[in-house]
Amino acid sequence: MSQKQQYETKVQELFPALRADLENLVRIPSVSADAFDQEHVARSAEAVAGLLRAEGIDDVRVVTAGQSRPAVIARIPAPQGQPTVLLYAHHDVQPPGDSATWETDPFEPTERNGRLYGRGAADDKAGIIAHLGALRTLGSDLGVGVTLFIEGEEEIGSPYFTQFLTEFRDELRADAIVVADSANWKVGVPALTTSLRGLVDCVVDVEVTTHAVHSGMFGGPVLDSLTLLSRLIATLHNDEGDVAVAGLTHAAQPSVDYDEVDFRADAGVLPDFQLAGTGPITARLWTKPAISIIGIDAPTVALSSNTIQPKASAKISMRIAPGQDPDAALVALRDHLEGHAPFGAKVTVHDGEVGKPFLAPEDTPAMVAARNAFEQAWGVEPVDTGIGGSIPFIADLLEVYPDAEILVTGVEDPDSRAHGANESVDLAELQKVVLAEALLLAGLKRD
Repeated sequence: MSQKQQYETKVQELFPALRADLENLVRIPSVSADAFDQEHVARSAEAVAGLLRAEGIDDVRVVTAGQSRPAVIARIPAPQGQPTVLLYAHHDVQPPGDSATWETDPFEPTERNGRLYGRGAADDKAGIIAHLGALRTLGSDLGVGVTLFIEGEEEIGSPYFTQFLTEFRDELRADAIVVADSANWKVGVPALTTSLRGLVDCVVDVEVTTHAVHSGMFGGPVLDSLTLLSRLIATLHNDEGDVAVAGLTHAAQPSVDYDEVDFRADAGVLPDFQLAGTGPITARLWTKPAISIIGIDAPTVALSSNTIQPKASAKISMRIAPGQDPDAALVALRDHLEGHAPFGAKVTVHDGEVGKPFLAPEDTPAMVAARNAFEQAWGVEPVDTGIGGSIPFIADLLEVYPDAEILVTGVEDPDSRAHGANESVDLAELQKVVLAEALLLAGLKRD
């Protein structure tokens, strides 16, 4: 019996217990957002620590850094001459949202048609189960060192991640890092996430008068700040919907594309809505910049009056391509906004957050081992994919551990609806993820 067959049989035997462990984690409403009870996050961390201690791992700690939510660090020392692999996941979850939009209780795991539904079932408590399952599968045959870092505040932007790396730098040091917080291409086709867009945001103010004035008395010669803010925002894209900010870069086009019919269905796009931009959809999602207006300060319709508003503000979120320097991108965005002030309005830009993009090398030993493991587990070659969103802490990891090889993997698929109502994980795919990670850890062992 081959190694793959041995591990596959073992995963099948272990999976009912792993599924039960996942269901128990999902039942803990570990929402890290401030408006929710943080005792549940603490209880979730203890539950994860308990699962790891039950595996016989001696060094398991629930830790904090500064005012962070609790995280779990567990360590299995590497045998002499063998590498250490850091396995990352997070145990906090997004708020459930309106319960009326869920078909079942978001914190009561429910199976339908081979998928397990519940908040965190995919993002990212299934990632914890993938790590746990791989360790259970290998058991005493684990030939490498393993450190698990299960974060408790990823869903609020990992505000203390850098402090964790500072305080626990030596404990988290590794030769390879597996970040289990991404997605596969589709059910039956695994993926390695090789690129992530970075993030730049800012708030722009547009001012036209020193105070509010009557729209009947002064309207006409004086355009209100909302109209001019709208005109300024409109300059951010050309007529085809591509970003029109000079100085931004594009990365190479992906090798796969997203079927438009599938994309429209997954995004919930209205039937007559025209998709913006040019080129493959995956390029528009992964390797080209994108700009969204995510907030506007203005009077509400209910409180409106016949007044010319003197000032209006918008928050601009810009995703930047892999390879783009985020500081340079922020300068380009600011220069564009200030240089396109409509009708001489006063435009003020307040710089916001920046997050670095990520572009993985294709031929590192860890990447080769991962491709081999995924192909064995699924029976098909993995594809390289990107993510339109950002995982800024990956850049933090590379800054602290520049020699580490980073692999971004995941358990989600296009039907997982992470962050949305009716989040779910495909249970058969989760089994393959566990098998793939076991094969990966075995493949990282040095001869």
